[in-house]
Amino acid sequence: MTLELPDLPYSHDALSDKGMSKETLEFHHDIHHKAYVDNGNKLLSGTEWENKSLEEIIKGTYDKSQIAQNGIFNNVSQHWNHKEFWNMMGPNNSTMPSELENALTDQFGSIEDFKNKFADAGATQFGSGWCWLVKDTDGSLKITKTENGVNPICFDQTALLGCDVWEHSYYIDFRNKRPAYLTNFLDNLVNWEYVAAKL
Repeated sequence: MTLELPDLPYSHDALSDKGMSKETLEFHHDIHHKAYVDNGNKLLSGTEWENKSLEEIIKGTYDKSQIAQNGIFNNVSQHWNHKEFWNMMGPNNSTMPSELENALTDQFGSIEDFKNKFADAGATQFGSGWCWLVKDTDGSLKITKTENGVNPICFDQTALLGCDVWEHSYYIDFRNKRPAYLTNFLDNLVNWEYVAAKL
């Protein structure tokens, strides 16, 4: 398949009063995400993967024995990660649906405990990567973290919520304060209705 850069589901300045500036989205979406799309298409061309779905490419090119993944995986997986990331955020004051609130409380004790554990996973991911709320194969909810572009598809998990902790996600607005970026993400940016729909 040909990778295509999706439009943001909101304007570049829609999240500015919630802690993610227009400049960040211009760099992150228009430059970084576009680079994954452009590089991914070049690498896919003429290979066995060029007509496969994103999920098939991610699963088929992921090598669990290697920390440094191949170029096709890195770019396609990061494309998928970012497509989800834009939709996991929104400009509206999102209210957590009761179904999701109950599931998180049952699994983690309270919403506050969930947020603390999620933020800790992101803050302690060494170097570039992601932190995730996933639905595991047994139906349970878990908080995970992955290096670089690795995502829950690699482990047959369903990604409900993901936060990008590569420096380009937060450095313009938060400099080196990754924990503050994660707290702001959870308190002000998450589209909880989108997360609940994936549950």
